Amino acid sequence: MSVRQSLLAILDQGPCYGYQLRTEFDRRTGSTWPLNVGQIYNTLERLERDGLVEKGDVNEQGHVYYEITEAGRGEVREWLDSPVPRQSGTRDELAIKLAVAATLPGVDVATVIHNQRRASLAQLQELNRAKYAGADPDGPEELAWTLVVDSMIFAAEAEVRWLDHTEQRLSLHPQRALELELSTERPKRGRPAKARA
Repeated sequence: MSVRQSLLAILDQGPCYGYQLRTEFDRRTGSTWPLNVGQIYNTLERLERDGLVEKGDVNEQGHVYYEITEAGRGEVREWLDSPVPRQSGTRDELAIKLAVAATLPGVDVATVIHNQRRASLAQLQELNRAKYAGADPDGPEELAWTLVVDSMIFAAEAEVRWLDHTEQRLSLHPQRALELELSTERPKRGRPAKARA
């Protein structure tokens, strides 16, 4: 997720100081992606360095307001108009864990899947409870928060479906047939060749 573009988009509404930006970000995401103030100010410094924001007025409490520049507005428009690219490879810890576990001798992969399914279903229940605990379902903050929570719910549901699929697929093979012994071939030095997409 791009904190940089999100903060720029908020600044496109008007000048803000760091803690105010954090609060505005939380309002729009339901605090599902916690940011600390240090991260906000580091991002603001980089945005200023890149000519996307500039320091403006200082209020009586000493808060420095940041204002978006025209270049910053252009970056916001480009970000909002562009699709979010998805990675071609995976760094999903669960997928890697199950792939490795399925090929190790003596690992009860069914238990690994069962434990994960139980945790995923508990998370899904918690997300659904949180979704329906909102006070004003038609308010803008509630709508923004619901969009983020819906995304998390769909991801949790997809994970449970994937676990069911994985369990079914692994059940077609005897455990010993999936085990990989350590290779006796010595790896060559250097980086492996990149796989073509």
